[in-house]
Amino acid sequence: MKILITGNMGYIGPSVIRELRQSYPYATLAGYDSGFFASCLANADFLPERRMDYQHFGDVRHLPESLLEGTDAVIHLAAISNDPIGNMFEDVTYEINYLATVELAKRARAKGVRSFVYASSCSMYGHAEDGARTELSPLNPLTAYAKTKVFSERQLEQLAGKDFKVTSLRFSTACGMSERLRLDLVLNDFVASAVAGGRITILSDGAPWRPLINIKDMARAIDWAVGRSVENGGEYVAVNVGSSRWNYQVKDLARAVAEVIPGTGISINPNARPDKRSYKVDFSLYERLAPGHQPGVDLLSTIRELKEGLESMGFNDPDFRNSRFIRLNVLRDFRERGILSEKLEWVEKSVPASVERQEAAI
Repeated sequence: MKILITGNMGYIGPSVIRELRQSYPYATLAGYDSGFFASCLANADFLPERRMDYQHFGDVRHLPESLLEGTDAVIHLAAISNDPIGNMFEDVTYEINYLATVELAKRARAKGVRSFVYASSCSMYGHAEDGARTELSPLNPLTAYAKTKVFSERQLEQLAGKDFKVTSLRFSTACGMSERLRLDLVLNDFVASAVAGGRITILSDGAPWRPLINIKDMARAIDWAVGRSVENGGEYVAVNVGSSRWNYQVKDLARAVAEVIPGTGISINPNARPDKRSYKVDFSLYERLAPGHQPGVDLLSTIRELKEGLESMGFNDPDFRNSRFIRLNVLRDFRERGILSEKLEWVEKSVPASVERQEAAI
């Protein structure tokens, strides 16, 4: 069995690789990544890609067709992955998150790939105050990132068939410790603030609802999607991935962090403009389809995991929002140094645009 993972050198990639290597110990695991965040390592004893058989570098907009030869499953993680980056690079977000996704799926189907797993998002529900969103609820994407997820899902559904199973995993907001840690995610930000400065500042009134999921449980969902049968969900299925126990208001997340890290102060801005990104999510479909892959990591365990991981790194930077733990900062730095173009393409000749094959034991 051969599995190709795009965007494997991001935040959740290391957990996905670890999960797949356990489930498919004899499979060929190949990664394909631009390498934007390859150096953003946190507490890693070795490169996570060492668990891969092959690591290829390149732009998902120009993925070599040869990589799809003999591939059984594609896990598509590659994307402009948050709202601030999507807002700054809106046209590029459309190209990468939508056009490149659809083109990859078309080429994968033509090459005989049988399973296509798409990392989608619950953020497409946008603003919803009338109950938990199901997969049949109206979509209300508010950002470039969320809109491209909606566009891609619509096209992927049309491409699915009896020989090309497509699973769109509408993930809750990610959190948890990673070898490529991001601190531009709500819970991760709160824990980092508590560890480095002993205080959490909520820029909103704290009322918005967010569903969350630990990256280990995201990896479990991807594992399920790779192996699910067509009888379990159909040729195409879009499914909310998370747990009803993880629907939290932002202010409750801050309080949970303060419970784990005593002495943490919390400030809320009651006069802030309402944050329209507020929604609860219903996960009953995922519970029915994937009973053996349900989320198993709870909120307090995730907070402890983040706290211990940051402390073991000697993390004490109260100005971390200006650091390389924020993905937008990494891209800005590359742009300012002339390493990336305005279309987020490598321009330095010393940076490989594409490597046909490179052993992962770097």
